[in-house]
Amino acid sequence: MLFNSLGYAIFLPLIFILYWSIPSKLWRQQNLLLLLASYFFYGCWDWRFVFLLGFSTVLDYYTGLRIQSEQSPSSKKFWLWLSIAINLGFLSIFKYFNFFIDSMIDVGIDIPHVVLKIVLPVGISFYTFHGLSYVIDIYYGRIKPEGNFATYALFVSFFPLLVAGPIERATHLLPQLKKDRFFNRSEATDGLRQILWGLFKKVVVADNCATLADQVFNNSSHQSGSTLIAGAFFFAFQIYCDFSGYSDIALGSAKLFGIRLLRNFAYPYFSRDIAEFWRRWHISLSSWFKDYLYIPLGGSRVNKLLQIRNTFIIFIISGFWHGANWTFIAWGFLNALYFIPLLLLNKNRVHVEIVADDRSFPSLKELAQMATTFAMTTVAWIFFRADSISHAISIFDRILSSSTLSLPRLINPKLALLAFLFIGILVTLEWIGRNNQHALERLALSWNRFYRLAIYILFIFMIGMYMQTDETPFIYFQF
Repeated sequence: MLFNSLGYAIFLPLIFILYWSIPSKLWRQQNLLLLLASYFFYGCWDWRFVFLLGFSTVLDYYTGLRIQSEQSPSSKKFWLWLSIAINLGFLSIFKYFNFFIDSMIDVGIDIPHVVLKIVLPVGISFYTFHGLSYVIDIYYGRIKPEGNFATYALFVSFFPLLVAGPIERATHLLPQLKKDRFFNRSEATDGLRQILWGLFKKVVVADNCATLADQVFNNSSHQSGSTLIAGAFFFAFQIYCDFSGYSDIALGSAKLFGIRLLRNFAYPYFSRDIAEFWRRWHISLSSWFKDYLYIPLGGSRVNKLLQIRNTFIIFIISGFWHGANWTFIAWGFLNALYFIPLLLLNKNRVHVEIVADDRSFPSLKELAQMATTFAMTTVAWIFFRADSISHAISIFDRILSSSTLSLPRLINPKLALLAFLFIGILVTLEWIGRNNQHALERLALSWNRFYRLAIYILFIFMIGMYMQTDETPFIYFQF
């Protein structure tokens, strides 16, 4: 069931009505309803996936209890590593088996070429990381295990975040699931507003940019360098609006039930350097790797050489997390190269606050910094979008040729102009609302009722106009 589908438009209001018909003091019954709804939501993809989700949930629930009950450090460590090994083992089998086999064959290792003919369970990377963080936090004494299985199962499977995040922490979400939740009209209204903004980003901006990017990348050998740059530009906005649009719909949906999820995006394309970009892009994943991998490796407390090592480990693993292809590893490696100069010069924490925080417009220096960071990010996105390393190299070869000096020649120039218009609307509203949790939040704070209503109607009209008959899945469902 996709967020941008008729099914979800029926499912969400139905669960909302049933949920709030249960008295707030009966929060366990509310949780049970959300748990059943979440498993139904997930089963709509493929009913077989439900059993894997259930197994992962039981595994981490049980190992969490065993870690807490064991007295000896060695026993605690045994149950921790058992959970980690099984979780990562399943993730590797479903996601990386064919990649490892193909890679060994490519380097000349003589092994039988076996292909695993299974479908990648949607969201497996996300709910696996939910469970791992829970078990690790119990091991280090940050939290106590949840005694109620239904409450823990809901933490793992809550439908807004189940298939593409954000990657939640037990310290943040579990306390919200263990108390009375009262309907808050302003909170629910803001949730609807954030859902609307997410749908605009996905349906109007991302899907139109996807058409243009696909036309360029799928025929890259026949494109000029300037056309390939245009395609990379459209893909940069496609992936941002697709993924952040999903996150907005997820956060907005959760607000309807009185639940706050972790923020996943904070206007990353307004970043002034790569370090700031990674503090604002896929925040829940970046912070997960920082807390559970980078800091245990020594983080920034070690010497510069080890800091460089840790940085490369984090970015390469982050790339590998995204998919079983060398292009993702190259994407992570390139981002690490971007990051290293800032680390060596101790400038990776310079830009912490949002750009032009107390001004309407950025300075020329800030504008140049944002443009440079966006250009560097877009170059890295070429690896992310390419089918293979050789495909990416051929694209860069065309971009570095004299054909880049020519005008882009897109198959559908009218759609390109419309996409530029939609991107302009997106950037303008995000700039205006850059100090808020999402771009449309400012409408409720400063715009009068007439203008708010006009904006809502305009967005609903555009979403209806560009909503495709064939449902278009979100990019991050494949990860």
